[in-house]
Amino acid sequence: MREYTTQMDAARKGIITPEMKKVAAKEYRTEEEIRSLVAEGKVVICKNRLHECLEPEGIGSMLRTKINVNLGVSRDCKDYDVELQKVMAAVELGADAIMDLSSHGDTIPFRRKLTSECPVMIGTVPVYDSVIHYQRDLATLTADDFIDVIRLHAQDGVDFVTLHCGITRKTIEQIKKHKRKLNIVSRGGSLVFAWMSMTGEENPFYSRFDEILDICREYDVTISLGDACRPGCLADGSDVCQIEELVRLGELTKRAWEKDVQVMVEGPGHMPMDQIAANMKIQQTICMGAPFYVLGPIVTDIAPGYDHITSAIGGAIAAMSGASFLCYVTPAEHLALPNVDDVKQGIIASKIAAHAADIAKGIPHAREIDDRMAEARKAFDWEEQWRCSLDPETARAIRDSRAPEHDDTCSMCGKFCAVRSMNKALNGEHIDIL
Repeated sequence: MREYTTQMDAARKGIITPEMKKVAAKEYRTEEEIRSLVAEGKVVICKNRLHECLEPEGIGSMLRTKINVNLGVSRDCKDYDVELQKVMAAVELGADAIMDLSSHGDTIPFRRKLTSECPVMIGTVPVYDSVIHYQRDLATLTADDFIDVIRLHAQDGVDFVTLHCGITRKTIEQIKKHKRKLNIVSRGGSLVFAWMSMTGEENPFYSRFDEILDICREYDVTISLGDACRPGCLADGSDVCQIEELVRLGELTKRAWEKDVQVMVEGPGHMPMDQIAANMKIQQTICMGAPFYVLGPIVTDIAPGYDHITSAIGGAIAAMSGASFLCYVTPAEHLALPNVDDVKQGIIASKIAAHAADIAKGIPHAREIDDRMAEARKAFDWEEQWRCSLDPETARAIRDSRAPEHDDTCSMCGKFCAVRSMNKALNGEHIDIL
C-alpha cells in the first residue's frame, strides 16, 4: 500500500515520488526542488493513479510552459476515429495534455481508450458529460448526478477535471447587473448558470466542494478550477464578474490544499494585450502561486480563421508573465470543430508562444536549440535545421518546393544571401554574385 494519497500529500510528507524524479530530470531541477514546489502547490503533477501509461510532466510557472489540446466529438461531427487521429497527431507534435470535450455519443469507451493508451495528461469537463451520460435534459439532473459523473471520470483514469466551482447564485445577479457585452462564453459555465437559473439551487460544484475533494484525493485527480466568467471579448476583460470569480477560486484553492488535492486555476479568455501581465500577477497573488492555465488569451476579436495567431500572441505574453499552461487555439476557433490540419496549426502556434516565453523567463536550457539553429544556418546545414525545427516536415517541404540553383542559398536571396557573403568575406574568398 502506498504511503501517500496524492502527489501533494507525498511532497508534504517529504517523500519524493517516481513522478517527481522524472519531472526533475526533464526540467533540470533537483528532486528536492520539485518536491518542495509540489508541497507548496506551485507545481502540479497531474497523474491519476489509474493512468499507468502516463509519462508525467510538471506544470508551474518556473518550469517549461506546457500545452493542452482540446478534442472530442459533437453532434455535428461525431467520428471518434477522426478524433483518435487528432490525438495521435497531437501527441506526436509534442502536446503535453489532451482534454476530451466530447458532447455527443458514448463517451466512456473513448475516454477509457485515452487513459489506457495515451502517454500524456488527460483532462475532461464532467458537466458536459452529465447530460450525455444520463441522456436527460439539464433541468432534470440533480446535484448527485453531477457528483457521480466526477467519480466516474476519476475511476476511468482522468488526470485532471475542469470544474466550474466559482460561479454561484450571486453570479446570476452580477451578470444581470453589470450587463456584459458577451455574457458567459464558457460552455461549462453557461451550463451551470442555466442549471441554477432553472432549478433555483446553488451550484453543486461549489456547495459540495468537500465531497469533490474526497473523490479527487482518492484517485489523485487534479482540479482545474474553471473560469466560468472568463471574458469572451475584449470589452469584458478584467471586469467585475471575472475578478470576483477569481477571488472565489483563490478561496477554493486553499480548501483543496487543506486536503492535499492539487489545483490549477483557469484564466482568460479574450483580453487586450496591455491587461495580460497584470492579470497573471493578480492570479498569482490571489491564488497563492497555484499554476495558471489560460485559453489564449486572444488579443483581438476580429480574426476568425486566424485565432491560433491571436492566441499565440497573448499566450506568449501570459506565459512570460507567469502562466504555466497554455490551452491551444486553432484556426477553427469560433467557427467549427477543428480538423487534423487545424489541430496541427493550433499546436505549432502554441508551442511557439510557449518556447518564446520560456526563453524570456530564463528556463534552463530553453535557448540551446535556438543557438543550434543559428549555427546550422551559418553552416547551411539543412538537415540540422530540420532537426531544430518545431515542424521539420513543413520547413523541408517549403524549401523542396522552391529549390534554389545552389545548396548554399535559398530561392529568395540566391547569391545575394548575406550569410553566404559574410562566410566568404571572413574566409578571404571571392564573392561571386552574378
